[in-house]
Amino acid sequence: MQIEMVLTVMASDRPGIVELLANVVASYDGNWVDSAMSRLGGEFAGILRIELDDDKVAGLEKALEALEEDGISTSVRKSTKFAREANPATEQRKAYVEVVGQDHKGIVRDVSKVLADNRVNVDELRTRVFEGSMTGEHMFSAEADIVLPEGLELEQLCEQLEDIAGDLMVDVKMCSIKGK
Repeated sequence: MQIEMVLTVMASDRPGIVELLANVVASYDGNWVDSAMSRLGGEFAGILRIELDDDKVAGLEKALEALEEDGISTSVRKSTKFAREANPATEQRKAYVEVVGQDHKGIVRDVSKVLADNRVNVDELRTRVFEGSMTGEHMFSAEADIVLPEGLELEQLCEQLEDIAGDLMVDVKMCSIKGK
């Protein structure tokens, strides 16, 4: 039976980390399905989803533990493809939200509270702090791919985000159905 595993990876950034991971996965006949990896503050962080035969899981887990000697720490979550297929997700309404403003503490907390209060699921969140072109002040940008729950209209969510935007001193630059 095929097992799906989601791995999280952390290490001090250096060339070759992805290759090491790919070699370990391939050596157990694993299929690298999808991943998101990034370098942040001199650290490498990644999450990847793989599939492999259940009789190879123990060996893969030992090989991943051995990467600790190279300064690469991993954690693993397992599930079966069958379990995922038995509970298919309902049709998802995907949307995109972008918030920009002067950087200060609490922006992510307050925006994510509005999302959580509305049972919105965050598919992907990208944040960054950058220097403003005119003032040189630190600016903050957050972009989120989200999934709207049944019964919530995007306009309702956008209004709630705009209601807190003044207090946060940010602009809701984009709030749209994904792909539009």
